Amino acid sequence: MTETLEYKTVTVQEVGTWVQVAVEKDFPSNGGVCAEHKGLQVAVFNFSRRNEWYATQNLCPHKQQMILSRGMLGSEGEEPKVACPFHKQTFSLKNGKNLNGDHCALATYPVKIENGYVYVGFKN
Repeated sequence: MTETLEYKTVTVQEVGTWVQVAVEKDFPSNGGVCAEHKGLQVAVFNFSRRNEWYATQNLCPHKQQMILSRGMLGSEGEEPKVACPFHKQTFSLKNGKNLNGDHCALATYPVKIENGYVYVGFKN
């Protein structure tokens, strides 16, 4: 039986395992892709306009659909955000907070780039 993880925010300090999810050049500019680790779908974003990388849960907390990797990237002031393609709710890519004031938030994960590969950090 495969272990399934829960959607819980992971900080850099909490990372127990860095998982290679893709090759950096295969990511769309200013877009995301979905990666899976132990049953957990994670949306990984190449926010090239800001020269930054982010990862969140792929599950939209409102519609309960795996769609956020197809979300639209933007900024609200200095805050990088992703908008759900279904209902346009926006979430901070830094901390997962719902920027529309709703109580739902996203789990976020650290991302690092090494030797052309993209890694997402998970707890053990």
